[in-house]
Amino acid sequence: MSRSSIDEISSSGAFQRTLSTFRNFISRDPSSQFPAESERYHLYISYACPWASRCLAYLKIKGLEKAISFTSVKPRWERTKETDEHIGWVFPSSLTEEPAAEPDFLNGAKSIRALYELANPNYTGKYSVPVLWDKKLKTIVNNESSEIIRMFNSEFNEIAENAALDLYPPHLQSSIDETNEWVYDSINNGVYKCGFARTQEAYDEAVQKLYEALDKCDVILGRQRYLCGNMLTEADVRLFVTLIRFDEVYALHFKCNKKLLREFPNLFNYTKDIFQFNGMSSTVNMEHIKQNYYGSHPTIDPFGIIPSGPGIDYSFSHDRDRFT
Repeated sequence: MSRSSIDEISSSGAFQRTLSTFRNFISRDPSSQFPAESERYHLYISYACPWASRCLAYLKIKGLEKAISFTSVKPRWERTKETDEHIGWVFPSSLTEEPAAEPDFLNGAKSIRALYELANPNYTGKYSVPVLWDKKLKTIVNNESSEIIRMFNSEFNEIAENAALDLYPPHLQSSIDETNEWVYDSINNGVYKCGFARTQEAYDEAVQKLYEALDKCDVILGRQRYLCGNMLTEADVRLFVTLIRFDEVYALHFKCNKKLLREFPNLFNYTKDIFQFNGMSSTVNMEHIKQNYYGSHPTIDPFGIIPSGPGIDYSFSHDRDRFT
């Protein structure tokens, strides 16, 4: 069983992501096992991880910060136990050790691994983020980001400050689902298939699919503001977390250098547009992102040297208003 993403390699040398295992749901129904209650749940994230970052994005843009607390781990992977060689997400020992990261004041855990073992002492899977934690039952509710964002979108609306924002509206659900499917396979997961490939054939196949999908996105965004029309949806948040990391990390570290994001006129302006959406910029910590990717994958970068650039400023003006 793989315990981190760098271990998820098939016999053909291709990256193969394993499924999440904690799949319970929070419901607006007060009689459910996990009812949507203010201050009951806690989100553990890493600013470096795109899957965790999209959950944090929902927490911010839906106005759930007062209802759901969150903690970020340190960006670089470290030993999670003295008894074995596993490296993974760990918490700092103090508030001053790592900017934007905090100790686990809730459970006193030293690592994300410790949280999984607290929830299930017999757990042997991957110790990943995000982790949505139930303070009352002292267990993991869910560690699948695609399901956590759906809960944040709809189940907490009675206590969300921005309840009117619906990122999965009924009239666009089929379009969003269809878009998510190919964006996830070819882009979100596609950059990892490129970066973690251990054969030339696996890399060549992944990089071809990646750029075909990026070209498709650029064409779509040449005729409308967002992926599924002229309103921001779940599909855009899910794509954004990959795009914001593209030129800074994936182009070099994952060998996705056939064409940079800033060479796609529509995709680049689109990324700036979403970055400037209320609350989104606070979910992007490029220092954590670069420290993690360049400093935690010794099979790719054994020396952990972090490149100085390119340092793109996504707060500059864009042209997406032309679709309003």
